[in-house]
Amino acid sequence: MSLPESTAIRLRTQLDCLPTILAAVSEGALDRRPNPEKWSARENLAHLARYHEMFLERIARIRSEDRPLLARYIAEDDPRWPQWAALPVSEVLTRLHALRAEMLESVEHLSGRELSRFALHSRFGEMTLAQWLEFFLLHEAHHLFVVMQRVRE
Repeated sequence: MSLPESTAIRLRTQLDCLPTILAAVSEGALDRRPNPEKWSARENLAHLARYHEMFLERIARIRSEDRPLLARYIAEDDPRWPQWAALPVSEVLTRLHALRAEMLESVEHLSGRELSRFALHSRFGEMTLAQWLEFFLLHEAHHLFVVMQRVRE
């Protein structure tokens, strides 16, 4: 098993949409919340960056532990979330791109054996590392879509 080409391409390019999504967007639009319970575009971007950090830790655990249980990540339960949520967009984007480069470096040379290692998700059950990467990309795509919605509302 190797990383599917579509997964590898999306890992390399999915964030390339950000300049288009964020073109000519005001700070006010980045911080606007449709209601108090929903995150702003900036908070969604901060979540993506913080989730990159968390996911890098998950990759390391999947590679080193036998079938680890990886609890669902809930930002509001993360003691570091308030610091991430307060960052300016420019800093969030800088960190997001740096963490993505680190993630690409960590997965580009994974062996088929490593991609076939399992970890347990508290809701979705047993998934291989390759499936975890798909899960990560789908989660990320959802938040990118929400960012686009927020800045256009």
